[in-house]
Amino acid sequence: MNLTFTKMQGIGNDFVVVDCLTSGGPNEAGLQTHAVRLCDRRFGIGGDGVLLVLPSRVANFKMRMFNPDGSEAEMCGNGIRCFAKYVYDRGYTKNTQISVETLGGTKTLRLTPKNGKVETVKVDMGCPSLERGDLPMRGEPGRVVSEPLKADGRKWEITGVSVGNPHAVLFTDAAESFPIERVGQAIETHPAFPRRINVHAVQVLSNDEIRMVTWERGAGRTHGCGTGACASVVASAVNNRTGRRVLAHLPGGDLLIEWNGDNRIQMTGPAVEVFTGQIGLH
Repeated sequence: MNLTFTKMQGIGNDFVVVDCLTSGGPNEAGLQTHAVRLCDRRFGIGGDGVLLVLPSRVANFKMRMFNPDGSEAEMCGNGIRCFAKYVYDRGYTKNTQISVETLGGTKTLRLTPKNGKVETVKVDMGCPSLERGDLPMRGEPGRVVSEPLKADGRKWEITGVSVGNPHAVLFTDAAESFPIERVGQAIETHPAFPRRINVHAVQVLSNDEIRMVTWERGAGRTHGCGTGACASVVASAVNNRTGRRVLAHLPGGDLLIEWNGDNRIQMTGPAVEVFTGQIGLH
């Protein structure tokens, strides 16, 4: 069986997009196995995840995302912008506002096209939660703000934020040189997080600007993480390190994050189509 796919990226976070609206896509029972191979950068296409474009009964479309290790993610901020560009550019919708069903809830997206193609997407990411049970994280109920956690041989102060998927945010004076591979893996798999967690090291540059590096659950170090940028801005604000409208610099590019007075987060960033192709599934 040959699988037709589209390779897309948002600030360097890259995805294999599979259209299941007309073809039905691969057998869902084998998706985890397919995701592992498709995301392999030597023996497959290469990517930080596989996005499935599906019909929905509760929204305009439905998105499922599988990580390179085969696990399914609740949501992906960079991925959902690519998803929106895919359905608009291919004529599945001509609306510049759409709704997308995800495991992390239904998201509303505003698309900005130029010459018939989407350039940027603004995503209503919903309301964040800092409650321990929403991560989940073991311990007494309450918010996780600057909580000590011992990992990789030392104690870190982490702030836990769920934006449909879970994030642990810590602060550093130098994000670019932070050992995120080692520390990220240690925190991701820490016994305190029974479902694992995404990890971000954040350097505050000013009241409205941060720099961050990311270790994604099931994917490892990535160039960008949209939900992680949202969580990092929330964590920065609740720790009184920044305001609530912040430009986040990630290795792959920039995202504008706005945590509004209604408690909802708006994320704005680009989406790019890289190439299309076919690959044999076996």
